[in-house]
Amino acid sequence: MSYQALYRTFRPTTLDGLVRQEHIVKILTNQIETGRIGHAYLFCGPRGTGKTSTAKIFAKAINCLSPVHGSPCGKCEACKALADPSNLDVSEIDAASNNGVNEMRDLREKVQYPPVAVRYKVYIIDEVHMLSDSAFNALLKTLEEPPRHAVFILATTEPHKLPATILSRCMRFDFKLIPQADIEAHLKKIFTSVGKEYEDEAVAAIARAGAGSMRDSLSVADMCISYGKGKLTYADVCEVLGTADFYEVVRLGESVLREDASAALSETEKVISSGKGVGVLSKDILSFLNQCVIAKTCRNAKELLALPDEMFTEIKRIAEGADGKKILRCCEIFAQVETDLRYSVSPRIVFETAVAKACLPQSDTDVLALSLRVKALEQQLEKGVPVQAAAPVLSEETEEDPFARPAPARRAEPVRAAAPRPQASARSEGQSALDSRDKAGALFLRSLRKTSRSGVLFTMCQDLEPSFEGDTFVLSTESEVICSRLNSTENLKAVQAALEAIGISDFKIVLKGQQKDPMEEDIEQLKRDFPDTEFRIK
Repeated sequence: MSYQALYRTFRPTTLDGLVRQEHIVKILTNQIETGRIGHAYLFCGPRGTGKTSTAKIFAKAINCLSPVHGSPCGKCEACKALADPSNLDVSEIDAASNNGVNEMRDLREKVQYPPVAVRYKVYIIDEVHMLSDSAFNALLKTLEEPPRHAVFILATTEPHKLPATILSRCMRFDFKLIPQADIEAHLKKIFTSVGKEYEDEAVAAIARAGAGSMRDSLSVADMCISYGKGKLTYADVCEVLGTADFYEVVRLGESVLREDASAALSETEKVISSGKGVGVLSKDILSFLNQCVIAKTCRNAKELLALPDEMFTEIKRIAEGADGKKILRCCEIFAQVETDLRYSVSPRIVFETAVAKACLPQSDTDVLALSLRVKALEQQLEKGVPVQAAAPVLSEETEEDPFARPAPARRAEPVRAAAPRPQASARSEGQSALDSRDKAGALFLRSLRKTSRSGVLFTMCQDLEPSFEGDTFVLSTESEVICSRLNSTENLKAVQAALEAIGISDFKIVLKGQQKDPMEEDIEQLKRDFPDTEFRIK
């Protein structure tokens, strides 16, 4: 006899053999025991969760002369008749290849004939969502009022594609994904029955790869059994799945969390050059970051991850040495990569860009990146370490604009405590800000550093571009997030206090490219045309 795949060899033949679909098994068992058999059933749910297997078991059970706990006995005349492949009382139809109206008309004609050897004539229509609109219409009346001897079982992974008229005529059963622990237990029984030795970590890796689908897990297990004659190890499963080497992924992930862009890009080059696809590498690094989150937050992380001891030790070490917000930010970046790769013609560039973005939070302007930068500054200040400023700290005499980016060749000087010097009065600073407008931005930042304790606010204000519209001091930004945050009540008060300290009371924070109010433009034009006239706006 030719070899048969595991998912076919170990297909359940009783309702008790189904894995983790108790809510469905209980209803079907009660219907069989009480004889309350419906005429139309809809089995829907993810692939590999037991829809077709349940339909076949149920088709035999409702015809069995002496069912056992709702399952066919396999010994009576009806069960023996249905076991014959030539029996046509139970028909399985593939709607993906028989989706036309003619096939449904043919079914409608055949359903009128009574069964030959059993009580019910059962039609199992798999992938029913593939039927055309005309085919659904042809099936509709028969499905609503079939002959008393006919039972329809529809199976689909996409119930939302079925017309409401079909859904309303069926008893719907939603199959759920199978938990990993149950898949592992079932796989161990199968490995034991076929005489294959295994490591627990290898079985856990197969169950994770199945992602809740028993059939997918059994397909991977089938390949793993054929991979080697000895004991099945975790490394064997990784080779079968085609994933990148664990320690290569660890080195890449650790470089990203250390924000070492050079090392991270070098590790990316090594992995891709070895023949691993960008999509696989993206999933592997996202899986690694997820493992770090679990290792950092869960007390029973070792049981949840089910990794070999040396691998779990590496994950635990990296997770404990990394900041939680940093891991979360990297997870968000690489989760977006999976979506971007679907539409990209240059997947490698997309992935390397994500690696660089994860390693360079100082170049990112989102809130999480800003909070990480502020936290790093606070930690250095607590330790008494001189802080490398993002831009040179301005003194009374400097004329450099803090909003301009420093030249690449220049290095920012560390902040050191200086001897106290006489401070200029608020009036003299304000007069200086108004008389020498090119210094207004520098004076505002120095005043903000004195009056506000919020590092996040100061960091956001460094990206603003100062200018004047008449006597109004305008701070503009290209980021809508920064603009809205600075215009919040609390931040606006802090900015106002810093500007009043240098004698500026009229200011506004706007988005770059935002159009002026037409009334304001008219008023400014009038002021320019009649400089000696005082205008009052009511």
